[in-house]
Amino acid sequence: MTQTVQMKGNPVSVAGQLPKAGDSAKAFTLVAKDLSDVTLSTYAGKRKVLNIFPSVDTSVCATSVRTFNQRVGDVDNTVVLCISADLPFAQARFCGAEGLDHVVTLSTFRNPEFKQNYGVDIQDGPLKGLTARAVVVLDANDNVIYSELVKEISTEPDYDAALAVLK
Repeated sequence: MTQTVQMKGNPVSVAGQLPKAGDSAKAFTLVAKDLSDVTLSTYAGKRKVLNIFPSVDTSVCATSVRTFNQRVGDVDNTVVLCISADLPFAQARFCGAEGLDHVVTLSTFRNPEFKQNYGVDIQDGPLKGLTARAVVVLDANDNVIYSELVKEISTEPDYDAALAVLK
């Protein structure tokens, strides 16, 4: 399945289907900042906010990481997973320089199937091969309780709507 979002007003094709509320989250393996493999089950029993974006080296993506770090840092039994195709070195450098310690950065670089399985695989345009901007919130049992595929990649997600399901 292919969806269309915008990048600065231009249409961009995104392959896969974003999970929707009521779905069970698909298992995944991603790469942590220490280059270890991390799976969805690593965070078993915790609520998870999947902040998915193209690259931490863009201003909107960086803002989303900062915002989730600030707004979810003290929410009980909840982890924010910031997922992009950036190499773990770049992700760790960014979070270290910014003092962001309430988020976990994960990379798709060894596991591109994540992009297709979570409906965020950009198929064309200048960001081809990266992930579209999306937020997927999972409960402690890995059921999707919120999802948003951001329609304009260059804008921020709806933080209030994503976080409202955690109250």
